[in-house]
Amino acid sequence: MTEAAAHLSVLLPEVLTVLGNLEDKLIVDGTFGAGGYSRAFLLGGARVVAFDRDARVRPFVEALSQEFPDRFQWVNRCFSEMAEGLAELGHASCDAIVLDIGVSSMQLDEADRGFSFMRDGPLDMRMSVDGRSAADIVNDDDKDDIAHVIWLYGEEHKSRSIASAIVRRREAQPFERTLDLAEVVERALGGRRGAPVHPATRTFQALRIAVNDELGELERALEVAEILLRPDGVLAVVTFHSLEDRIVKNFFNDRSGKMAGGSRHAPQKLATRTPVYTLITPKAVQASEAEIAGNPRSRSAKLRAVRRNRAPAGVVS
Repeated sequence: MTEAAAHLSVLLPEVLTVLGNLEDKLIVDGTFGAGGYSRAFLLGGARVVAFDRDARVRPFVEALSQEFPDRFQWVNRCFSEMAEGLAELGHASCDAIVLDIGVSSMQLDEADRGFSFMRDGPLDMRMSVDGRSAADIVNDDDKDDIAHVIWLYGEEHKSRSIASAIVRRREAQPFERTLDLAEVVERALGGRRGAPVHPATRTFQALRIAVNDELGELERALEVAEILLRPDGVLAVVTFHSLEDRIVKNFFNDRSGKMAGGSRHAPQKLATRTPVYTLITPKAVQASEAEIAGNPRSRSAKLRAVRRNRAPAGVVS
């Protein structure tokens, strides 16, 4: 088994179903990771432009580039920068865009990336080398700001207790390691007490989202996809937690004319928009029991997809 094969692509059969015929289509894989989606698209006859801001995916990129030299290209950019990346390659539009949101299993498995509360590593969490790390947030921000991040992005009801514990501890010694922070959070919440979910799960999720501006990235990508997709083009998004799914659900409903409002996270509209999409998935598609058994990460995954119509992008009626 290759290293790439060890990282399973969640909801892959369902994604392929909503995309339909791939032959000679130009597909944007906005979240390349280990390349599982891209490989499937290429095997289906598509041309693929993949995006990933994480330069550590290069070995997987090189493998696909050698196997499909004429149909695969990679851009080391955030997926919110799809338009710029495609333009650099001479493309003004595409036939489909696929986004697999959040941290990859590959990133979680690498302790030195600092994403996991189960593996000791530097408290980093950056998907690229730029910007502030998780250590910068917990060591430098004030208590209220830390609590707000943990509540907003982790939906953690005890965010203030956790923030207070973090601030007390950093006065004696700054945080540098993932397990160190995980232990402080666990103690702040009174220990595990047999809970199936680690007490630090929501805090680590919140810090990761804040460090990488993941919700902002998603919102910007949804906006630009509307411009890039050709008529009948498909936008498919796989999410792994409620914040992401809420953004996608509300955005798709809004842009398909199903609802009139937005949400506190979703891009807001100023007036009634002309629908630019038709819903392919009226309800989120979830993983089968068989997939969950083979890949527990798929348990929380949800797929939503829409099809582009011929209405101009961004038109307000």
